[in-house]
Amino acid sequence: MTTQTKENSFVSDSSSLAAGLADAAEPSAPIRLIFVDDDDLYREAVAAELAEHVLVVDSFADGMSMLEFLAGGASADVIVLDWSLPSLSGIDLLPKLRRKGVVLPVVFLTGRASPAHENLAFDRGALDFVDKTRGVPILAKRLRLIVDSAKRPAAMECGEILHCGRLMLKPHVSRAYWDEVDVNLTLTEFNIVRQLASNVGEHVTYRAVYDCMHYTGFIAGSGEDGYRTNVRSSIKRIRNKFRAIDPDFAEIENFPSFGYRWG
Repeated sequence: MTTQTKENSFVSDSSSLAAGLADAAEPSAPIRLIFVDDDDLYREAVAAELAEHVLVVDSFADGMSMLEFLAGGASADVIVLDWSLPSLSGIDLLPKLRRKGVVLPVVFLTGRASPAHENLAFDRGALDFVDKTRGVPILAKRLRLIVDSAKRPAAMECGEILHCGRLMLKPHVSRAYWDEVDVNLTLTEFNIVRQLASNVGEHVTYRAVYDCMHYTGFIAGSGEDGYRTNVRSSIKRIRNKFRAIDPDFAEIENFPSFGYRWG
């Protein structure tokens, strides 16, 4: 793909996406949360504290109870899962939710804070991974950031389509297409591709890529630069998905020790 100037590289089919953006901010509204944890005392304590942070909580001791709740037509803004659950673990419950068509953002709240557990959670499509020792106030802030970022202005809900060479993005449904073939990216992978393609020809740092996977300032991984391992793993998965469609795909270029760019 020919390198273009940043201003001309990413073209939107929407006539005016700026309209209404200034009026998009609204006062914080209660977040509707589904919380699944099999420790009764812990679940009740966390639910009570979350309520103090303007979150409305429906809590369950196991995944099956939550699935029945959703099957009955209940709604929510976000789901928080413990890793260790009876009958069906949280990490296995997540793909089951997706197979049933439940696309709500999922956050893990767990005591299993190893990088291996964190990587697996993101591989399965979780949007965040919170160590229980971080406390409820931090959890509440992360949940609000996730929910607020998912709320799009009306101007962006009407079929916005972005083009960058052979890449086509549909942000309103978080889908990416290469030569009009769906690349089947997860939400996190889509956000990474959009970040890179929005800065075509320019290098994007590891930190910036990691921030778009979570939010600015998110801290995780082993050591000061541990997040780079997560970024590399995500980029590898993204490249493999594009190469399944186009074996010659080489748009994502690496700048060692710095980051990546969309070629």
